[in-house]
Amino acid sequence: MSGRKDFLSQQAPENYVAGLGRGATGFTTRSDLGPAREGPSEEQIKEALAKRAAALGNAPPTAYGVNKKKEDDEEVEDQFRDAENEEGLFATGNYDRDDDEADRIYQTVDERMDKRRKARREIREREAQQEYERNNPKIQQQFADLKRALGTVSDEDWASIPEVGDLTGKNRRNKAAARGERFYAVPDSVLAGARDTSQMGTEVQEDGMAIDAPNGHGGHQADGTMTNFADIGAARDKVLKVRLDQAAQSQTAAGTDTTSGTSTNIDPNGYLTSLSKTEIKAGEFQVGDVKRARVLLESVIKTNPRHGPGWIAAARLEEYAGKIVSARNVIARGSKMCPKSEDVWLESIRLNDNHNARIIAAEAIQKNDRSVRLWVEAMKLETDPASKKRVLRKALDHIPQSVAIWKEAVNLEESPEDARLLLAKATEIIPLSVELWLALARLETPDQAQKVLNKARKAVPASYEIWIAAARLQEQTGQTTMVFKVMDRGIKALARESAMLKREEWITQAETCEEEGAPLTCQALVKETLGWGLDEDDDRKQIWLDDAKASTGRGRYETARAIFAYAIRVFYNRKSVWLAAADLERQHGTKQALWDLLGEAVKSCPTSEVLWMQLAREKWEAGELDEARKVLGQAFKQNEGNEDIWLAAVKLEADVGETDKARELLATARSQAGTDRVWVKSVAFERRLDDKDRALELVNQGLQIYPKAAKLWMQKGQIYESKNMLPQAREAYHTGTRACTQSVALWLLASRLEEKMGVMVKARSVLDRARLAVPKNPELWTETVRLEYRAKNMPAANQKMAQALQECPTSGLVWSERIWHLEARTQRKPRILEAIQKADNDPVLFVTAARIFWGERKLEKADTWFQKAVILDADYGDTWGWYYKFALMHSTDEKREDIINRCVQNEPKHGEVWQGVRKKPENASMSTEEVLKVVAGMLD
Repeated sequence: MSGRKDFLSQQAPENYVAGLGRGATGFTTRSDLGPAREGPSEEQIKEALAKRAAALGNAPPTAYGVNKKKEDDEEVEDQFRDAENEEGLFATGNYDRDDDEADRIYQTVDERMDKRRKARREIREREAQQEYERNNPKIQQQFADLKRALGTVSDEDWASIPEVGDLTGKNRRNKAAARGERFYAVPDSVLAGARDTSQMGTEVQEDGMAIDAPNGHGGHQADGTMTNFADIGAARDKVLKVRLDQAAQSQTAAGTDTTSGTSTNIDPNGYLTSLSKTEIKAGEFQVGDVKRARVLLESVIKTNPRHGPGWIAAARLEEYAGKIVSARNVIARGSKMCPKSEDVWLESIRLNDNHNARIIAAEAIQKNDRSVRLWVEAMKLETDPASKKRVLRKALDHIPQSVAIWKEAVNLEESPEDARLLLAKATEIIPLSVELWLALARLETPDQAQKVLNKARKAVPASYEIWIAAARLQEQTGQTTMVFKVMDRGIKALARESAMLKREEWITQAETCEEEGAPLTCQALVKETLGWGLDEDDDRKQIWLDDAKASTGRGRYETARAIFAYAIRVFYNRKSVWLAAADLERQHGTKQALWDLLGEAVKSCPTSEVLWMQLAREKWEAGELDEARKVLGQAFKQNEGNEDIWLAAVKLEADVGETDKARELLATARSQAGTDRVWVKSVAFERRLDDKDRALELVNQGLQIYPKAAKLWMQKGQIYESKNMLPQAREAYHTGTRACTQSVALWLLASRLEEKMGVMVKARSVLDRARLAVPKNPELWTETVRLEYRAKNMPAANQKMAQALQECPTSGLVWSERIWHLEARTQRKPRILEAIQKADNDPVLFVTAARIFWGERKLEKADTWFQKAVILDADYGDTWGWYYKFALMHSTDEKREDIINRCVQNEPKHGEVWQGVRKKPENASMSTEEVLKVVAGMLD
């Protein structure tokens, strides 16, 4: 016999919890916790120990002795209390005006400090978020490439994937039971019952029940139901009677309403017009809902009969159900239960006709004689003006401090003199109402209005509306200087009263003045308040430029001009402020105002060639050629050797047809301001005149001076191409790529020349060397892919596209190329969504999305995406070309004209097709509008 104990007699393992394996975790009972009473406190323990020590005749333990109460304990605590702690020191003090001012000052300081750090904090948080997203990509992003690869899996591969099986014992038994593989013994009673159910009795007793079946169950069926043929016959007779009644009503109905019921005599006219009479009336079909809501609301008003909204809801429910009398009765009960609720009385007035409503209003006013709304409603119930005035007079006797009633009374007066008298009385009774003071001032003569406003200012010294009204009064009387003086005094007074608004609110008030026809007051407001709340260390220039841009966007151009005028006074020598102001005048001002502004700008910033050229261009476009030459002459004196001014003068002379003068200016520029750009413009000018030999001579001279100028090498190769000297062009491009390895455009020209000459191997070799010299460049990768699918080598194109997406995953150009040329039509929308997630805010992708919606005939969405693209990057000319092409087919003439104007204002300079059209020598004299139309025609 073995000495090993059986399983139940063995000791439980360590940390064993009974029932844990089957999910029965342990629980705790009261016996485990002990009694619910608390033990003795520390003081009780000390006292007990002290008593025991005293009984034994010993001294109390030092660690547990009873602490003697010292009278000076409180004084000691007060002695070391923090004097700066105001929690208990000033807890009972009053919160006065000085405290409020101090709190506002501290709040202003906190807001300013927060605003100062806001930009840096947002940048830091954005960078941290982007870094976190890069280090912790989503599961969807991690498996995006694998999901794309699933598109190559064939149907056979899908079918060959094995099913995941679960072969555990429990699941195997459940599946076997589900298939019916388990068998049980059936008792004899079930078999006997099944035998007896097949027997049927066919006789009927007098009471309608079937004769007892042999099994002795009578009329009971095997499933426990009873068959009563008498009840079935009675129900059938009842249904038949209802149908016959409906048919009779249908036949006796008047007019054409003969289509209801089940009659077989159908009026064709009534049948055809019955559809127009099937409108659902209020409460007609929602009977169940109305009943449930009625029960609920009755419970509400019974539970709390003093609750006014419950009565109102119950009355409106009856009104919705079409029972207006019941609604009136309900609200009448409510007015008795809630006599002080003006909402209940107003609802009762609304539900009754005019005669009863007047009676109800009188009763309501007796119960609530201080309710302004009830008095006004009672006034509205009267029909003649005299009665209305009488009601309002009674209202003023009860509520003389109500501004609303005084305003209603003034509005009823037909004579301005009577209205003036009423307002004078109102301002005496309610001196703090700014509305009444301003209304009285509007009715007075200018001299009297000024006196009224002075009284109002003394009565309400913290009202900015009164000061604005005083400034507008001076503007109306033609006293321009007084407008600014009054506003200056007003701002100082409001600052003393601590009643200054925020800077944004003052701008809103200025825009309101502009809208109401007071531009001088608008300017004075901006002048006195624009710098309020800003320190010198704030980015005031950018803040003011943003304010002006926002006002311009809202159509408040005078406010924007005033903001620019103030910014110019503070930043007189900042070019960006002058340029923004000039842009406003160019779009929404006059020519003379723009000339005056630019004339002042070149005086403040004489070394800014941009301002000089803008002034010269404006004069030139207006037809003032002599004035434009004079401006450029002054610019030469202020900016000696500036290439921009030289080239502007050359463009001016070339556009007016003065070819010889333009050549002389270019020769002088090459000698005095000899930069590579001047040489490039000189070559371009000769190519424009179709003098290829002279252009080739100049480009060779320029390359001797500037051998690293990539544009000169490109011009040399293009000149040889135009002369059909392709080997010389190849040599020029080859030499240029060795001298300027970072010039992408030069590499592209060299590759396209090799492709043009039919040497595809060399074209690929050039692009391979270009990608090594300029890695991760979207233009080079896109050209590589295009080269392959132009050569009908689609596998290589797909391979290069995969490499391009790895090198440039955020390039909209690469994604667009893949979507249009390497994806099926059905896969374009999923790909554009994935591309926008990878390359956010890319105008090329926005245009691609717009073209996809365009192809699906979703024109509104396409137009929206085109607008997003031109707003995102207005300098990309291809976007404007696609947008204009879309507008030619699906927009109005006004929309097309608007697109052209916006394009001309932005003057785009980039874009694959746009640059190809603009850079052609024969298109040098084209305007922006003409280039736009040519580009739109070339896009496909």
